[in-house]
Amino acid sequence: MTSPRPETVDEPAEPTAPHRRAPVWRGQGPVVAVVAVGGAAGASARYGAALLWPARTGGFPWTTFWVNVLGCFVIGVLMVLVTEVWAPHRLVRPFFGTGVLGGFTTFSTYAVDIRGLIGEGHPLTALAYLAATLFAALAAVWAAVALTRRVAGRRSAGQVPS
Repeated sequence: MTSPRPETVDEPAEPTAPHRRAPVWRGQGPVVAVVAVGGAAGASARYGAALLWPARTGGFPWTTFWVNVLGCFVIGVLMVLVTEVWAPHRLVRPFFGTGVLGGFTTFSTYAVDIRGLIGEGHPLTALAYLAATLFAALAAVWAAVALTRRVAGRRSAGQVPS
């Protein structure tokens, strides 16, 4: 015995025209391009900072520390500006946020520095660097968001007007 057929059946609609793909330039092409250009600029700036202020072997990696803290501060400013203050062109956020600041800040160098410090017999310096970078980067983002909102005349959602 067969089961009765339901009264409504979801059948695929017949396509009226073949699906056309949007040209790359109208799709994700420009986003990929600006992220690549921004990333090259950010990574070059970080590399330049490392050349100007090289880390001492076994010492605290101050250059990478300050690059990451500064980058996190600027990310906090940028995110408030592009999400709460003005509506930028669609490529501004990928260029500056993902590209420039993503290339400038560096989790990989941070991890390599920690591993190197441990391998060179400086576990306490490695632990201090690990913790200090984490807390300073988070504090930098928080401070940047609060400062930018204050300067821009915005208040966070949970803040009570005074």
